[in-house]
Amino acid sequence: MKKQIERQSTIVVPKFATEAEEAEWWYRNRERHGKQFLAAVKSGQAQVLTKEKLQARLAASRRTPAPVVSLRIPEADLALARKQAERKGLPYQTYIKSLLHETLSDREKRKVGW
Repeated sequence: MKKQIERQSTIVVPKFATEAEEAEWWYRNRERHGKQFLAAVKSGQAQVLTKEKLQARLAASRRTPAPVVSLRIPEADLALARKQAERKGLPYQTYIKSLLHETLSDREKRKVGW
C-alpha cells in the first residue's frame, strides 16, 4: 500500500491561467485525489489538524510580527488586487502578500534576473 501512495503522490498540479480552469481540473481529478487523500489518512501520512494544533500554529505566527513596510502602488493595480482578492474571499493586503511571496519564491527557484 505504501508504494501505491508514493506513486500517487507524484501527481503534478499544473499552473492554471484562470480560476475556472483550475476548478475544472480539480473537478475532473476529484476521484483520484480523493482516493489518494484517503490512502494518506489511512497510512498516517496525512493528519487531522486539531483545534489545539491550529491554535499552537496561530500563536507561533503571532510571536514574530512581520515588519511594517510602506509601498506606493498605482491606483489601478490596487483596484485590481482588491477585485481579485474579493473574488477569492480574502482581505486585499493578505492577497497582495501571497502574490508577492509566490512570485519571489518562483523567481528564486528559477533564478530569474541572475
